[in-house]
Amino acid sequence: MQVTSRVTMNFPRLHQLSQAAVDALEMTAEALHTEVVQAQRMPFDTGHLEEDATFVDGKAKKSGKMSIVSATPYARRLYFHPEYSFKKDENPHAGGEWFKPWLPGGSKQNFAKRTFQAFYKRIGGV
Repeated sequence: MQVTSRVTMNFPRLHQLSQAAVDALEMTAEALHTEVVQAQRMPFDTGHLEEDATFVDGKAKKSGKMSIVSATPYARRLYFHPEYSFKKDENPHAGGEWFKPWLPGGSKQNFAKRTFQAFYKRIGGV
């Protein structure tokens, strides 16, 4: 018995799907950033941390990594000390560890996965 097979690779489509994954990853990071801001969980005094100093960094997006960066000297201190007394005038849910609901074990832990899937399906056409 002799069996033969032939495989034809559609390289343009594979490249398109790879690029769709990169684009979906970037859009997911932006959506997560927006979600956190709209949830009003970040400390808000002058608005600098939430509005200007926190941004999505996509330097490593081609390798599948995105970062949401808070580029202030006090962001780390505020994030890792939820015991501080945060003003709740502007953001009623303000406190430390503002990403905690979106991390594993949090109430919104599947947000990034579902958002990425939706963006990938839309962009990639699958």
